[in-house]
Amino acid sequence: MQSPLFNHAEQQSQERYVVQNPQLLRVSLAGQDDILARKGAMVAYQGLVDFDGEYQSSNQRRTRSRTGEGLDLMRCFGQGTVYFANLAQYIHVVDVDQDGMTVDSAYVLALDSTLHTEVIAVDSQYGVSGTGKYQLNITGRGKVALMTSGQPLMMQVTPDKYVSADADAIVAWSSGLRVQMQAQTHNASVRRRRGDTGEGWELSFLGTGFALVQPSEVMPPQNAAIGQGIAAQYGVGGNGAHGQNQGNVWS
Repeated sequence: MQSPLFNHAEQQSQERYVVQNPQLLRVSLAGQDDILARKGAMVAYQGLVDFDGEYQSSNQRRTRSRTGEGLDLMRCFGQGTVYFANLAQYIHVVDVDQDGMTVDSAYVLALDSTLHTEVIAVDSQYGVSGTGKYQLNITGRGKVALMTSGQPLMMQVTPDKYVSADADAIVAWSSGLRVQMQAQTHNASVRRRRGDTGEGWELSFLGTGFALVQPSEVMPPQNAAIGQGIAAQYGVGGNGAHGQNQGNVWS
């Protein structure tokens, strides 16, 4: 059999994280360090690989309930190769160092299990909550795979050049930056969006580091809601887990 599809065969590499193509991540497991990945993000794997739900402490569950920020993860371990993707979003691998990185959890695809995550609050100039009020701080040494809707823009922040970004478009930034949430409004009430421009809350970054912005202000759909009732929870009916992909041969 012949086809141009065979040009997309798996890449051979000794690296642990490899971007197989702009929308597909390849991770190698050697039986030592586990990988934490977004639940349901595995699209294929080879070898002896196991998947298990990642335990959340009671404190993590309370924080998630209160802030809406956090990660729904599965633990991947064993020996082999795993491929991850989510809604064909663009994938980028970032090395986290001692400075740390702050990110919106909706854009995390996978990360090393050795990294530490913590929900933090972003200061608001006016004390008004909105998009970006809570984010996820990632510290330690390891790799994180981020997702963006389209090819992103990496903006350098320096002491003499601060950066402002739409709170709905920002993906991640250096944890060492000072951040303010604000609205450059000319209206008497800061609770109104800027006149009829459609522009709203923004995050301003000061210090030395980076800010990663995506060319979209729409959050990717995550964790499609399953209908109520015992039947739906077991995947039965149009509101069940199998009803989420209407028209799929496996539905």
